[in-house]
Amino acid sequence: MYYTRFESPIGELLAVGDGRALHGLYMREGKKSIAPNPAWEERAHPFTELKTQLAGYFAGRRRTFDLELEMKGSPFQRRVWEALRQIPYGETVSYGELARELDVSASPRAVGVANARNPICVVVPCHRVIGADGSLTGFAGGLERKRLLLDLEAGVLPLQLARAA
Repeated sequence: MYYTRFESPIGELLAVGDGRALHGLYMREGKKSIAPNPAWEERAHPFTELKTQLAGYFAGRRRTFDLELEMKGSPFQRRVWEALRQIPYGETVSYGELARELDVSASPRAVGVANARNPICVVVPCHRVIGADGSLTGFAGGLERKRLLLDLEAGVLPLQLARAA
């Protein structure tokens, strides 16, 4: 397994992959700071395309990602994460709407727990899920980063800040 760290408008990111697929993309600041596993090898090259696509996203030029992903989780978690990938750029859904869309008996809370365990931030857009009343709730990187991502997608974030990536 390989990893690299790099700066972005939402702080330092840690990418983890096997050279074929991206396994994780984590914000280094926030509620859950992830450190590299000592068994991983630091290499930047396997993540060149990820960095290019993220730079385009943060500059407001990219709305979707075309990357091979491998996300380990329960079948329910993987269903939630796949549903997250279907939320269009610049749009939001509530946890309840996502639970109904999945047509599961799970509560919005169960969807929220799966959402919180999303191993690939930004690319799998867990930031697009909000509270039923439209409020920003729960985000591993903190609500200020969630707001930054939503503002970027809404076109209200100055592109000068987004280009800092």
